[in-house]
Amino acid sequence: MLELRLVQGDLLKKVLESIKDLVNDANFECSGAGFSLQALDSSHVALVSLLLRSEGFEHYRCDRSVTMGVNLANMAKILRCAGPNDIMTIKADDQPDSVTLMFENPSQDKISDFEMKLINIDSEQLGIPESEFEAIVRMPSAEFSRICKDLGGIGDTVVITVSKEGIKFTARGDIGTANLVYMQNSSVDKPEDATTIEMNEPVSLTFALRYLNSFTKATPLSGQVIISMSSELPMVVEYKIAEMGYLRFYLAPKIDEEEENKGYLETKPQVKSKTESARKTNVIKKATETEPMVEDKPQDQA
Repeated sequence: MLELRLVQGDLLKKVLESIKDLVNDANFECSGAGFSLQALDSSHVALVSLLLRSEGFEHYRCDRSVTMGVNLANMAKILRCAGPNDIMTIKADDQPDSVTLMFENPSQDKISDFEMKLINIDSEQLGIPESEFEAIVRMPSAEFSRICKDLGGIGDTVVITVSKEGIKFTARGDIGTANLVYMQNSSVDKPEDATTIEMNEPVSLTFALRYLNSFTKATPLSGQVIISMSSELPMVVEYKIAEMGYLRFYLAPKIDEEEENKGYLETKPQVKSKTESARKTNVIKKATETEPMVEDKPQDQA
């Protein structure tokens, strides 16, 4: 039996709105540790990783691990029926073919419930090795969203450079070149308005702006975004979800124009499928094993 009660039901609605255009279908994995999702986009260039820890729920019952295959666009439609202050309850059997979503509004004495059919998704569970990043930048998420939107009007790609001077965003297109530089700034009234940089080595990588603009749909989840970069790893764009988890986006850098259409697994072999990892390495773990989720390591360093 699965039964989850989330007081801040609007959080899950914001998560679905953030990822539904990037990923069509995905498996939600429920275990004693929490409620998670991991999926590649259709082009295998970006990876989405969600974790909501069990202790963040008002009530969390998961008698055994449950996998729920969901069409994210359909689930988003149902979640839009929930009010901004509704309490959300998710119920399912141990081997479900459907899931029940219940929205409760105490102030209006109103309860709504929806039964959503689940789908079978034959997807490979990926594992993400813990890594030490060369540079970790924390900055206001709304500012990062504005940067990506503005530069999207200049060019298709952005070069992100982190050095001791700050973080620099460069885009080039037919109309010209744009350079935006943000220095470290921790002397602000609100912590979420600060820009801080932890850097071991300077790093400069190129990314497709259409993916970054898709990631910034998660801006309502957090006042700050954490950008982690290394020359030999995918970039991680992370949004903390209150105190209960995170939504992370992994994006492979563009090497050159010839590499533009290469997939995530081909350009960055550090993230591997179960079948490949079984032959080459044991750092990738299945979702049902004792460490089913990627824990916050480099991103959580304060």
